[in-house]
Amino acid sequence: MSIRGPRLEFAVGAFLLLSLASLLVLALASTNQRFGFGGSSYELKARFTNLGQLRKQAPVKIGGVVIGQVADIQLDPVKYDSVVTLSIDGRYKDLPGDTAAGIFTSGLLGENYIGLSPGGDPEVLKSGDEIAFTQPAVDLLQLAGKYMFSGGGNTGTTPEATPPPAPSEEVPQP
Repeated sequence: MSIRGPRLEFAVGAFLLLSLASLLVLALASTNQRFGFGGSSYELKARFTNLGQLRKQAPVKIGGVVIGQVADIQLDPVKYDSVVTLSIDGRYKDLPGDTAAGIFTSGLLGENYIGLSPGGDPEVLKSGDEIAFTQPAVDLLQLAGKYMFSGGGNTGTTPEATPPPAPSEEVPQP
């Protein structure tokens, strides 16, 4: 008696197709690509002195919610700053003019993203405007190196500012 039949083969095939489709959806969702039809967006620019590991298509977030992505990264040939072009979803077109941007890391060793902190300015940023207030990325390896090689518990005093140790009195030996 054979266990194989048309129903079993159909069930196995359907299971495999569903598995492959779910893997494809998971792979596309893990990238920072946005797939949509007719989604309007506008561009803002921001200057940073240090980008860390920021890459194109990194997320742009406000309060942890993704509202856009990094569209382009260029070097200003005059000031030698990094100029980052942000593509912001059109639903968030009323960002205040004094919005601040910073480069942050997701978790300890996660990917970098740009976090926006809206201000209270009644004027709004328009497409092509530049965000004036920026905070560069913090290099964790450089920070750890400074901590390790500066003595760790050093409170910032210099050797010249610390008083010399008090002279010890010798006790006469009998």
